Amino acid sequence: MKQGVALADVAVTMAEQGAQRPVAMRVTPSNAQAVAGSEWLQMVRRWYAAFAELPGQEIGFYFDDALDFSAALWGAWHAGKTPVLLSDLQPTNTDALLPSLAGSAGLLPGAVAPVADAAGDLSLRPLDRQATRLVLFTSGSTGKPERIVKQLAQLDAEVQALETAFGAALGGGPLQVLATVSHQHIYGLLFRVLWPLSAGRMLGTAFARYPEDLLAQFRQAPACLLVSSPAMLGRLPQQLPWADAPSRLRAIFSSGGPLAAEASAHSVAVLGHSPTEVFGSSETGGIAWRRRADSGEVWQALPGVAVALDADSGVLKVRSPHLSDPARWWETADRAEASSDGTSFVLRGRVDRIVKIAEKRISLTALEQALQASDWVHAARAVLIERSDLPTRVGMVLALTDAGWQQLLAHGRQAMAQALRALLADQVERVALPRSWRYVERMPMNAQSKVTQQSLLALFDPMMPTPQWMSRSATEACARLQVVAGLRVLDGHFPQALLVPGVAQLHWAVTLAQQAFALTSAYGRGEVIKFQQPILPGDSVEVELQWLEVKGAVQFAIRSARGMHASGRLIQGI
Repeated sequence: MKQGVALADVAVTMAEQGAQRPVAMRVTPSNAQAVAGSEWLQMVRRWYAAFAELPGQEIGFYFDDALDFSAALWGAWHAGKTPVLLSDLQPTNTDALLPSLAGSAGLLPGAVAPVADAAGDLSLRPLDRQATRLVLFTSGSTGKPERIVKQLAQLDAEVQALETAFGAALGGGPLQVLATVSHQHIYGLLFRVLWPLSAGRMLGTAFARYPEDLLAQFRQAPACLLVSSPAMLGRLPQQLPWADAPSRLRAIFSSGGPLAAEASAHSVAVLGHSPTEVFGSSETGGIAWRRRADSGEVWQALPGVAVALDADSGVLKVRSPHLSDPARWWETADRAEASSDGTSFVLRGRVDRIVKIAEKRISLTALEQALQASDWVHAARAVLIERSDLPTRVGMVLALTDAGWQQLLAHGRQAMAQALRALLADQVERVALPRSWRYVERMPMNAQSKVTQQSLLALFDPMMPTPQWMSRSATEACARLQVVAGLRVLDGHFPQALLVPGVAQLHWAVTLAQQAFALTSAYGRGEVIKFQQPILPGDSVEVELQWLEVKGAVQFAIRSARGMHASGRLIQGI
């Protein structure tokens, strides 16, 4: 049974019945102010007028604020446009995509602005559920991000399923949505924007990057639900004053990656609620949910979603109105064990990723599992490194346990690699053993708490030497980099005098800071950046980092035996 307003009718229904209803809460460090439906409708009309003037179809979207984003989204839809949601503001992505679009909005280059004097009676008719669309991109967990087109009918089916499954438990009355994830991806889009507007809950406009941000928002929200990443739930500091949170919270939702049992228990201890996990992907939409305190490892299919197992491989298949073809079975990359009721299952790991190395078929999943059985390894991720100038090889990224770090520090990288290869001797022929190893405190994650292929490959990129960590703590770190002539970063910049360009030095500082302090957000700008002398091939430099959490910034300095090379401060942005 459908509940809530259909997405196609949100603006029309708001104009007819809910113009005085609060649709969002603008939260600042000092106060929280409700935004009425009438104000939101005027914002929609202003964006409608702006987009209607553009001749093309697709509009690039990137917004910090969920309220502004929602108004621009409905404005574009009512103007007959298709929003294209960019995952980030990295120049490599924007430069490749924006030239193919009719325009852009929000924080993107060349963004259009809403029309200030848009007519208040600009007609808002129900949207066409098939013709109205948006474009988003996968997070790239298995390779290059892919473009995905979603019809409004698919998004509406997801929203209605969420309300059917969870709406009654959330209760009535004003309920504010708090979030630690971006609305530029499918999870945040559904839970922060589409579902609240359909169900009559209040959008939370502020993005909680840190636990302290979240705590401040709790204090300004008498009743709320939390839409979080698994990473945030697993690292909430118990020493912060969370005492009021359990009484204010109605529910916690987590998606975008697996939530460890320890992190779920930690959430119960700190916030008083067992998180509701939602399993799915950008391609499939939501598939199932679980709450560990109630059902342990068992996932329950969302309303309207049918699940089955492939008879030969045991791979989970889904049929769902969240897919572009609701009648077609979609095969996932997850193995599962079905429960007797036919609507629930237990996940049993990802399908083996089979690659060929020196004509040998190798299971990357099997390599990872073999290493994770060691007391030295907390998590392992294998990647295929393919370069035109070198044979294809396997690279392995390992998040080490305390015992693993002790082994590495005591015996060195070469002995560690030999010992790890010995663990794999029965799994793969010698010619296909991993050749390159990277050791990290935590796996590199994007803003959606997903480990992507790009982030793993970046650890093997010869744009930066392999770091040798001298020291690391929660707020300070130091890594040594040996600059050799073969670094790709030296190619073509100054042919007559090889040196490391300033932009590459900033890249080193950002990359090392993300590894050292488990940071995911992009860096919007630099302050007091100074380059004192060039870094040359043969130099051994030390990159000193300090995490300034209050400022959301990293202080860095790059030194060698010849003195200071560079210093400055990097300011974090969404």
